[in-house]
Amino acid sequence: MSVLKGKKVLLGISGGIAAYKSAFLVRLFIKAGAQVKVVMTPAAKEFVTPLTLSTLSKNEVFSSFTEDDEDEQWNNHVELGLWADFMVLAPATANTLSKMATGNNDNFLLATYLSAKCPVFFAPAMDLDMYKHPSTKKSFESLKSYGNIMIPAGTGELASGLKGEGRMAEPEEIIEFLETYFSENLPLQGKKILITAGPTYEAIDPVRFIGNHSSGKMGFELAKKAAELGAEVILISGPTHLEIDDSKINLIRVVSAREMYLAAHDYFESVNVAIAAAAVSDYKPKIVAAQKIKKAEENLSLELTKTQDILLSLGKKKTHQKLIGFALETNNELEHAREKLAKKNLDFIVLNSLNDAGAGFKKDTNKITLVYKDSEKPFDLKTKAEVATDILNEIVHLLDA
Repeated sequence: MSVLKGKKVLLGISGGIAAYKSAFLVRLFIKAGAQVKVVMTPAAKEFVTPLTLSTLSKNEVFSSFTEDDEDEQWNNHVELGLWADFMVLAPATANTLSKMATGNNDNFLLATYLSAKCPVFFAPAMDLDMYKHPSTKKSFESLKSYGNIMIPAGTGELASGLKGEGRMAEPEEIIEFLETYFSENLPLQGKKILITAGPTYEAIDPVRFIGNHSSGKMGFELAKKAAELGAEVILISGPTHLEIDDSKINLIRVVSAREMYLAAHDYFESVNVAIAAAAVSDYKPKIVAAQKIKKAEENLSLELTKTQDILLSLGKKKTHQKLIGFALETNNELEHAREKLAKKNLDFIVLNSLNDAGAGFKKDTNKITLVYKDSEKPFDLKTKAEVATDILNEIVHLLDA
């Protein structure tokens, strides 16, 4: 999952041959999950059509203060500048860069740039001699002094036939530059988080098992949010239909409590945080039948034995890690949560009660209380995605403390 997912991007296109690359750039932003609005200079429309960019971005393309119709509807450059999470000018020609540096507001793109309150990136594109000209270098320095971020031009064959510096960065390089920039400012960047999720199944015979109703949704939402905040995530999941596609999440599938125990211990030493969100079976059959048990007698007795307590064992091994557990209770909730908190050496525990409407297994919502030794922090009923955000925000505060 890209760090650009959900971000609002304002793409400014000025009039140079590299404008043809802007269509590919829009496509890559959309693929990354961003929202894109495009602003063009009048000259840019000679190199790439607004229809192309509108189709790719799924938004209207802006190039003037009024629409070309009888109503002369006004396009609000201030609203556009405030809408964006960040603005990218690509290509940024020598002419446009000079006007940006001096505040020469003679077209809609420049008016929008001057209204933007967000980070602004510019990707220069021009011929070699223009790129090296002292006035262009002065524009670069002025823009950077204003807080704008330059995406360096590449070296290669230019439109003039010369070879050298001034070639606009390729769309893939621009996306990579932006992802690196935003990743470096994420609160969990450089942190590694272990998360357990879902149920465990304990075999009775090759066909049957003991399990529970956990869907894994809470653990998967925690993994997705942790990755969005910059963390490298190891997600150890019991049997669930849920899937996840993010290069920052290493999904490890297990079935039994024993398999989850071994996987958690394999990674625990290397992580900064471990969140035990899985609903691990407390008991398993003492003897697992090698063949399917046939239906014969009226009653069937199974002798059960305890599974290994994953969270307790991690609490005993804990050194530098922050360790968070979950407690799903039906009575004396706070008392039982605090007992578990102390016994398992946790930093805090996430309490949810089956007595609360909307909480528990197989739901898209949850109602939690974060419980510490001497305090608790209750939250309203929220989606599990929002609950994951609350929990991860609390962990960020713990790590910063």
